[in-house]
Amino acid sequence: MTDETTSALPTDGTLAKTFDPAAIEARWYARWEESGSFRPHRPEAAPFTIVNPPPNVTGSLHIGHALDNTLQDIVIRHERLKGKDALWVVGTDHAGIATQMVVERQMAQAGEKRTDLTREAFVGRVWEWKAESGGTITGQLRRLGCSMDWSREQFTMDPHFTRAVVKVFVDLHKQGLLYRDKRLVNWDPALKTAISDLEVENREVAGHMWHFKYPLAGGATYTYVERDDDGNVVLEEERDYIAIATTRPETMLGDGAVAVHPSDTRYTPIVGMLCEIPVGPKAHRRLIPIITDEYPDPAFGSGAVKITGAHDENDYGVAQRNGIPMYRLMDEVAAMRSDGAPYAEAAERARAIAAGESALAAEIDTLNLVPDAYRGLDRYEARARVVADIDADGLMIAVEDKTIMQPFGDRGGVVIEPMLTDQWYVDAATLAKPPMQAVRDGSVEIVPRSWEKTFFNWMENIQPWCVSRQLWWGHQIPAWYGPDGQVFVAESEKEAQVQAGNLPLTRDPDVLDTWFSSALWPFATLGWPDRTDLLEKHFPNDLLISGFDILFFWDARMLMQGMHFLGEAPWKRLYLHGLVRAADGAKMSKSKGNVVDPLLLIDKYGADALRFFMAAMESQGRDVKMDESRVEGYRNFATKLWNATRFCQANGIGASTTLAAPAATGAVNRWIVGEVVETLAALDKAMADLRFDAAANTIYQFTWGTFCDWYLELIKGQIDAETNVVAGWVLDQILVMLHPFMPFITEELWHAQGTRTNDLILARWPEPQATVDAGAKAEVEWLIALTTALRGAKNELGIAPGARLEAFLPEPSPTARTVIAGSMPAIERLARLSAIHSAAASDGPAMQVSAGADLFVIPLEGVIDIAAEQARLTKAKAASEKERDNLAKRLNNPAFAEKAKPEAVEKARADHAHHAAEVDRLTAALARLG
Repeated sequence: MTDETTSALPTDGTLAKTFDPAAIEARWYARWEESGSFRPHRPEAAPFTIVNPPPNVTGSLHIGHALDNTLQDIVIRHERLKGKDALWVVGTDHAGIATQMVVERQMAQAGEKRTDLTREAFVGRVWEWKAESGGTITGQLRRLGCSMDWSREQFTMDPHFTRAVVKVFVDLHKQGLLYRDKRLVNWDPALKTAISDLEVENREVAGHMWHFKYPLAGGATYTYVERDDDGNVVLEEERDYIAIATTRPETMLGDGAVAVHPSDTRYTPIVGMLCEIPVGPKAHRRLIPIITDEYPDPAFGSGAVKITGAHDENDYGVAQRNGIPMYRLMDEVAAMRSDGAPYAEAAERARAIAAGESALAAEIDTLNLVPDAYRGLDRYEARARVVADIDADGLMIAVEDKTIMQPFGDRGGVVIEPMLTDQWYVDAATLAKPPMQAVRDGSVEIVPRSWEKTFFNWMENIQPWCVSRQLWWGHQIPAWYGPDGQVFVAESEKEAQVQAGNLPLTRDPDVLDTWFSSALWPFATLGWPDRTDLLEKHFPNDLLISGFDILFFWDARMLMQGMHFLGEAPWKRLYLHGLVRAADGAKMSKSKGNVVDPLLLIDKYGADALRFFMAAMESQGRDVKMDESRVEGYRNFATKLWNATRFCQANGIGASTTLAAPAATGAVNRWIVGEVVETLAALDKAMADLRFDAAANTIYQFTWGTFCDWYLELIKGQIDAETNVVAGWVLDQILVMLHPFMPFITEELWHAQGTRTNDLILARWPEPQATVDAGAKAEVEWLIALTTALRGAKNELGIAPGARLEAFLPEPSPTARTVIAGSMPAIERLARLSAIHSAAASDGPAMQVSAGADLFVIPLEGVIDIAAEQARLTKAKAASEKERDNLAKRLNNPAFAEKAKPEAVEKARADHAHHAAEVDRLTAALARLG
């Protein structure tokens, strides 16, 4: 709002007849950014700080970004208007895999590949790409209207940020919380690197399940007995094997055991015995133990599972619990290993390890247990060979077609291979303890609270965090290796040399996972590890808004690092929103062809309309269904406000000169001031509760319904000096309250209304300093109720909207007497009542409408053909009753609900509700006719 001393005169010009978003958006955004409006500029004010989830530097604005950043912008604009020293930290993530892929593709088009260059030369190419093409998304965020502090734009590879990343790595290593270990990872054979779970996309694919015999060692046999649920024997036979089933036969070469459930009595006689892996040269086939573990499901398949710890996540856990050796079978491109000693020698060493000769256990990493005939084969070619060889030996039981869930790399596009490799890990379990306590004691609030259970479930079962990646682009790990393999971790090679006693060193070639650096985002962006003024004032942040899908990859890790290195949570509240889905609720994907481009929506309807849609549809964590018609509807809402402002201009109503509500004596003016007070209270509460949908609905209903549809109609033709001032003040309140949601149109209208000392973005949040006038509220609501009831009744009975009628009200209430006495011109203009008689109506056809406690009788003789209208309504009612009942039968039929498509069931329900409502409406209309 303007200060009370501000002089504001109506503009000399008038608004264009048509609202054109494109004409104003670029102009206002440039003005805000150039004037420094997005920067913190109130040193004495309380700070309010949020950070954006840094998008990939390779990225483009997608619909999820539009939702996430719209919500953040609503909050930061709201807090800025409330006088806070608001800072929205912005920047981009270096996106190791994505960026390296982009540059490598460019090189491939020129006939080059990364390995043609030195590491330093390739990294130089990436920086060149960033300077020329990186950061497209930052321009797109501007189009959305995001009021970020671009003067402090960050990049996770900036020198100051790199310094923070290196310090965190080194400090965690010194504290024993970061270490090198051999564990199972998601290995992408196309990218030749470990990847995070977030970068794995599980897809259903057509596959096979092969059933094989694992012969018992030494030709041993046992009695295999199967029983039904009642304990009756259904199969009893002598067997010299144990049956297993697998979807990946090529991994059998690395089996370390066969496991059965402890309760599975079928295999009790052979637990502890050895069985033979049925593949490879017969003279050197390995023997592995039959063990018990809780993992196998006795009801699935044969109930026995092979344990290949180096190539399966579940098997890895079984192998760890039971001390089962784990043998890596594949190389970095998921071809069968071709290195190491011949198979016969490797198999003998593996036998010695399994026999407990611990002196050889250290050799397990180097053992290549791939038979010589399979070495160097692609994994799928090896699979076919393994299956054919087992079948030739007569050890295949069966093969069945099976749909299986298979993990693909979301960028490499090939099937992920779980692989046992040496990587760097963070002790996440230790770092997770303070964040869990912070959520428990309320110092960190998760909104909605329903996500707390998920948060605790993951944090309580958290696994070591793999933070190394086999790439060239990124923060290279600050670790150096001596000639004997000893590792030296330091902030610089010089420091590592001192630790090593000046031995020759080789730096670890790996880089850090981008989530490792982005976990420092809330404080490294403010200057940490230096204790800058910005850090002192704006850390911890006030709020983090993110999608629930990165709760663990980013949000939880920021909590861990912030609490560990700064001693407190990086933000006080965490708001988790849902995903934006297609109109039918399906997840958007390019393969389905249902992806929506937010930039096209902005081109078509304007940024304000898209932003308002996002806010109105965001209901605390629930997914948002994309509905372009709703976006169009909010464009119409903007047009409605535009036209209302044009009406004000045409009637000499300009900018307000007061922050407080102006004095008002007329009932309509006293009423609208009270409506502003109530709207502001509801809006403030919704924003405090982070109920974006409630906030949007509150300002929408007040703007469209209360102000445009009623107040402007009530004052039309009666705009005196008081009304002029009140109307101008109310419009100003609307522009300020609506600004966080629709910044462009509100800024344009703010200035169109008169000369201002501030842009709207830096104005003051409303402070009406007024109360609700109960009397005025009752009077105006009575008039609105009467008008609404009459319009509805006319519509039901087919009476022309403009028809003027007479009404009878024998015993008017005090409110009715007051309104009729003081506002008859408004009643006549809005309700179209030419007269209201304080007497009983004569007998005859009439309709009855109510307003508050008052019941009006309106004669219809001569107004409509009563008999014809009764016939029309009766016929329409019968038709709707028939449709209602037919649809009810269909919906009550279980076969329909089970067999029909979901959309058909949903349409039937909607049609049933429509016809049921029509029956009620038509019944009421007939009752009106007596």
